[in-house]
Amino acid sequence: MEKEIAIDIRDLYYSYPDGNRALDGITFQIFKNEKTAIVGPNGAGKSTLLMHFNGVKRGKGKVFIDGLLLNDKNLGEVRKKVGLVFQNPEDQLFSPTVFDDVAFGPLNMRYPEDEVIRRVKNALKFVELEGFEEKSPFHLSEGEKKRVSLATVLSLDPEILVLDEPTSNLDPRTRRHLIELLLRFEKTIVIAAHDLDFVLDFASRCIILNKGKIVADNKPDVILKDRKLLLDNGLELPLSLKHFS
Repeated sequence: MEKEIAIDIRDLYYSYPDGNRALDGITFQIFKNEKTAIVGPNGAGKSTLLMHFNGVKRGKGKVFIDGLLLNDKNLGEVRKKVGLVFQNPEDQLFSPTVFDDVAFGPLNMRYPEDEVIRRVKNALKFVELEGFEEKSPFHLSEGEKKRVSLATVLSLDPEILVLDEPTSNLDPRTRRHLIELLLRFEKTIVIAAHDLDFVLDFASRCIILNKGKIVADNKPDVILKDRKLLLDNGLELPLSLKHFS
């Protein structure tokens, strides 16, 4: 049976106002329910690429989400399908309480009050933060903030989850907890990550991006054991694989 395509990127270019080219003719597809990690050195274009999946950035080329061309007409529909979790929770959390932050999206979609409450409750239950509704997000631990950020996206029930550096600034226990949460999702998930051990634990596919181009695309245990490939692209072997070198 032919795989269904969730994200279809065709000949995508993006340059910053200073002329620096962040994406240089990228073409690839991500399939439904696939767990894909995009890795590469700082400045490779990873975050810029993620922000094209729901139209935060718009470059030259074509982006299809679940068969919908991302354009002005379809932008609202695409953003219902793609939930983007930023690297820094403070970029996503701005309300006085956790409830208000998680409810913001459903309220903006004009859901009735009982539906908003249901969505907030379900999202917080999934990230194991029940009872946090009245807490200030700014007084939470880094791991809790990350989970609230994830809940703000889950409250809209997107088909595709996109996460930028989800394990950054997390201690090992919190990191493991987040991986376990993400593995429970039966959704298409795309992450950008420097944490290559996380990629090994989580992803079924790994793409190396460097200087705005895709230089490798394979299973994580193939790519992340290739010392020369990693070094050539500003990466190092994951700690868990160092004994293979």
